[in-house]
Amino acid sequence: MPKLDKFDLGILEALQQDARATNVEVAERVNLSPSPCLRRTRMLEEGGIIRGYRADIDRQAIGLELTVFVSFKVIRHTRENAQALEQALIDIPEVIACHMISGQSDFLAEVVVENLAAYERLLTEKLLVLPQVTDIQSNFSIRAVKTGGALKLPPVRERG
Repeated sequence: MPKLDKFDLGILEALQQDARATNVEVAERVNLSPSPCLRRTRMLEEGGIIRGYRADIDRQAIGLELTVFVSFKVIRHTRENAQALEQALIDIPEVIACHMISGQSDFLAEVVVENLAAYERLLTEKLLVLPQVTDIQSNFSIRAVKTGGALKLPPVRERG
C-alpha cells in the first residue's frame, strides 16, 4: 500500500463527501492547486484506492422496500466450496454486499429486494438451491439507521 500524505487523505475525504465535486473544488478543500490535485486523484484511481464513483440511491424511493441480512453456512469446509459460494453470491444482483465472517456462519450477505414476495422468490429459486450451502438464516431490517457511511480515514503517518 502506498504511503498516503495529508493531501491524498484530504482528496479521499473530499470525494467521499461529494464525488461530483470538480477538481477545482477538491483542490480548494485540500489547499492544492488544481494540476497537482488532479495528478494525485488519478494516481489514487490508478492505484486502486479509489475504486469508482456511484450515485447513492434512496432504496425506498425506487421501490426497494426490503433489506435482508442472510447468513450462510458452507457444506464441508473446502476452499472450492467457499469459492463457488462466493462467486454464486457475487453473481446475484440482489446481493449488494457480502462478507466472509467468523462465528456460526461463514458468509453474511446484504440483500435488497422490492418486498417479502420478491425475497421469497430469491430464497427459493436462487439461494436455497446453492449446492455449497448447508444452512441459511435471514434477518430482516426493520429500519436503516446508517448506510453508505464514509470511511474514517487513518491519520497521516510520520515518515521515519
